[in-house]
Amino acid sequence: MTGLDASALSHHDKMARKKTARDKMMAGKNSEKGLVIVHTGPGKGKTTAALGMALRAIGHGMQVAIIQFVKGKRETAERKSLERFAPLLSIQALGEGFTWETQDRGKDIEAARRAWEIARQHLADPHCALVILDELNILLRDESLPLADVLAALEQRPPAQHVVITGRGAPASLIEIADLVTEMTLVKHPFKLGVKAQAGIEF
Repeated sequence: MTGLDASALSHHDKMARKKTARDKMMAGKNSEKGLVIVHTGPGKGKTTAALGMALRAIGHGMQVAIIQFVKGKRETAERKSLERFAPLLSIQALGEGFTWETQDRGKDIEAARRAWEIARQHLADPHCALVILDELNILLRDESLPLADVLAALEQRPPAQHVVITGRGAPASLIEIADLVTEMTLVKHPFKLGVKAQAGIEF
């Protein structure tokens, strides 16, 4: 037997053992439920990952609602793109911008509460399969919305509905009740080298 044949046989045996172990693991994974998914951390990509899930869901013909709690004042390419999938997907940008831009806490809280009332309607809708609450973590961290109200709405939503919540600083109690939590870690960012936000990458 040549070295190449032996290598191929060794790889085959290794993959066969891996498949057997994986099949055994997957055999017990047969239930389905609506998931609470949290994307948090200081790294880039939290909203981007959530929007990718929205595209995946509409590819399955699922109804999707996206509420953006911070974005709103500036038109974004993501919103223009996703609006083309209506009526299967709805996206509403209801924020006033980042707090260092608005510099008006009362106005920020009022906008947050208006957006939350609309979000609650989607969370109560059994026809809505996926609800994305973009940058909600920021409002919870800043106490612009009552965390207890958000946790209660998540608990009371239709059992098959999936919810994705994005933003830095996810509170511990939200992480505790979530089914899937991903923390984006910042390793490098061009902004630190003086590169500004660019079309098609940041907005």
